[in-house]
Amino acid sequence: MAAAAAGTRDGMAADHARAPVLEALVDYRRQGRLSFTPPGHKQARGADPEVRAVLGDAVFLGDVLASGGLDDRLTRGRVLKRAEELMADAVHAEHTFFSTCGSSLSVKAAMLSVAGPHEKLLIGRDAHKSVVSGLILSGIEPVWVEPRWDAERRLAHPPSAAEFERALEIHPEAKGALVTSPTPYGACADLRGIADACHRRSVPLIVDEAWGAHLPFHPDLPSWAMDAGADICVTSIHKMGSGLEQGSVFHLQGEYVTPELLNMRADLLGTTSPSVLLYAGLDGWRRQMALHGEELLGATLALAREVRSAIEEIDGLHVEGREDFCGPGLADDFDPLPVVIDVQGLGISGFQAADWLREHQAVDMHLSDHRRIGAQLTHGDDRETTGELLAALKDLVDAAPDLAPAPRIEVPTPAELRMAQGLLPRDAFFGPAENVALDRAAGRIAAEMITPYPPGIPAVLPGERLTEPVLRYLSTGLAAGMNLPDPSDPQLRTIRVVAQDAER
Repeated sequence: MAAAAAGTRDGMAADHARAPVLEALVDYRRQGRLSFTPPGHKQARGADPEVRAVLGDAVFLGDVLASGGLDDRLTRGRVLKRAEELMADAVHAEHTFFSTCGSSLSVKAAMLSVAGPHEKLLIGRDAHKSVVSGLILSGIEPVWVEPRWDAERRLAHPPSAAEFERALEIHPEAKGALVTSPTPYGACADLRGIADACHRRSVPLIVDEAWGAHLPFHPDLPSWAMDAGADICVTSIHKMGSGLEQGSVFHLQGEYVTPELLNMRADLLGTTSPSVLLYAGLDGWRRQMALHGEELLGATLALAREVRSAIEEIDGLHVEGREDFCGPGLADDFDPLPVVIDVQGLGISGFQAADWLREHQAVDMHLSDHRRIGAQLTHGDDRETTGELLAALKDLVDAAPDLAPAPRIEVPTPAELRMAQGLLPRDAFFGPAENVALDRAAGRIAAEMITPYPPGIPAVLPGERLTEPVLRYLSTGLAAGMNLPDPSDPQLRTIRVVAQDAER
């Protein structure tokens, strides 16, 4: 990225050495303000001593009201607005909005700014569960666009631009489109092609780029959404950036969605008590990336190359790379920082591998599935952290022969994986429902989400008609260690379905 002054706003060069939220916090402390407002801990004085001992007073000292604290009650200091303007400039957007409720909220606000109840929105079926939650809350009618399925690796990649083009031709009344890119596995879509398909029909493209906060800051990374022509982009700064958990932003450009409308929709869902700590994390990360991002990420990319090569030399492990994920019928681009490791050569599942690494090596992996584990590398890693990762993986290989064989998980084929949508997600979720035994659920319409997590892509959506292959996948996956956090029966002995007299 550029140096301290990059771009212009209102005719003035943007000074990326500034951090308005952090500077306002320093000023707040310097003035010794006495607050008779929330938060009730009163700058740590009232906090529980044991909590203070664990968290430290800095957490409480940075926890102030956004208006009537960090800024005055009418926000005349424009602290947050100036921080958002600097963020927009840093990533080539026209407008940026900070969110302290995570990208799960931000993506809902983006959806609501494009479509309303019973209006159609094109959505890649590999969407995160937060997108499905947005459908349930809004009553938007999804038009599902099929991901590209790697039958050999049993893995979905983002839908192609051609698939979005085809869906737009079939559904010309659709209000826009939403695609997830990158995926948690690092696979990227042809965002320029999808944006062009949308804009030829004068509708906007939303990109759920929760895993792409780093993309704008190094030329060797895949193109990010704003540079590719997307209209709204949702980004989690706490994932591949260095913000605090729940720190998220959504960016806007173009003529199809006004900033006033997007702000209104976000206000409908957001909290009236935002965390200044999260604002400070967002603001500081932007300054760090604008000033040093290319250098930091260049070092991270070099480190990732070393780590990938080293893991590939370990017997029984395979690092999935560009040659695995990209090509005809597969992903369009690839982010190498999610280091995804296939462990099936060890005869164990990704669930077993992740559990063993946590229990025996105190190493936590990002994702795990029936045959893979994932190690997320960021600019916070170095040869010390990756050295520990490599040592832990070598110990895993040594321990694998003593672990139980990988339980069989019946992963459906692409044709079996997709189920017909019988009702709108909102109607199925909120309508009359009943619980039925798993072995009697096939053919019934689901009234709940069921989501292997991570990465959080629902296998079952409310309104879908359940099938035997998907039910077998979930039951065998659960028995093998799959995490299913959202069904009403965590043991999956029963499934919540639409009451028979309510089906139509």
